[in-house]
Amino acid sequence: MRYNKKIIILFIVHLITLPLSSQLNTHPFRVMFWNVENLFDIQHDTLKNDYEFLPQSIRHWNYTKYKKKINNIARVIAAVGQNAPPSLVGLCEVENEYTLETLTRFSPLKEMGYRYIITQSPDERGIDIALMYQRDQFKLLSHRDIVIPLNKHLHKPTRNILHASGLLHTRDTLDIFVVHTPSRSGGQKESETARIYVTTILKTQIDSIINQRFHPQIIVMGDFNDNPNNASIKKSLGVHPISLSIDPQKLYHLFMNQTRKSNNRGSYKYKAHWYLFDQMMVSGNLLNTSNRFFTEATQAKLANFDFLLTEDLKYGGKQPYRTYHGMKYQGGFSDHLPIYTDFHFKY
Repeated sequence: MRYNKKIIILFIVHLITLPLSSQLNTHPFRVMFWNVENLFDIQHDTLKNDYEFLPQSIRHWNYTKYKKKINNIARVIAAVGQNAPPSLVGLCEVENEYTLETLTRFSPLKEMGYRYIITQSPDERGIDIALMYQRDQFKLLSHRDIVIPLNKHLHKPTRNILHASGLLHTRDTLDIFVVHTPSRSGGQKESETARIYVTTILKTQIDSIINQRFHPQIIVMGDFNDNPNNASIKKSLGVHPISLSIDPQKLYHLFMNQTRKSNNRGSYKYKAHWYLFDQMMVSGNLLNTSNRFFTEATQAKLANFDFLLTEDLKYGGKQPYRTYHGMKYQGGFSDHLPIYTDFHFKY
């Protein structure tokens, strides 16, 4: 018995003295976000303006094109996951549950065991926000739609915000917010108040979680239709660049420092310019490497795989390989590039 105790003590000492890399889990907890651009089925929803994506429409959207779109999305998610599927996948511009059912059960992702949740937004076109998750890595506790009421800043219905809470392997709660703010239709300045209005509501919800949780762990991701330095992000949402001093009560942008170093970098291209509309932020606790679950700014990546890009014949360089270029069908992926970040569990 005494001999066994000595072995146990030596084993514990060995674990404590292992380098950090040896104490981390083998497969990271990878979190991905992607605006998949118009993932519509081919059936008409009588309550929505989805006429553009029907077999008899000007785009001639049919089952063959729909199935190719599904398989393209599955291919990208698998590529981002590399050796293991991403633990969480936030998606926007998804029409309904049927498209997610097709994606998770009748595509190459069917072996990966994804579950999903989706908002029920009043958006006129019927596009929603979804979260796919690996239930052995994220035990879903609750989810809800955060409705954005109409007011003087928002003249037409927009997408709800998706808020999900779940348990990690550490038994800690992780809160996820997935967002798709109003577009820049009508002009960036003219539409800015609508995005500020949405991010102000989001900030209130995030602050509520921070005040409720003893150890708040929050990930915010989405298509914000603004850059990290725009008012909706810096002022309204109050997001900070990562620095040496981290406050657990504040939000930090995982990509802000990267965009400062390069102007020719982003997830969305309009004319000759790249924009980082797709973004991911975390609460300060998730940047503390002494915690059991954490990440670092170096773990935030843009998935600019070669097969997701095509030549930009008009403005030069590359551009996202879209499903349609104008009204011409190309069979590509999306007008946005995915983003992802690795989080780690410390044994």
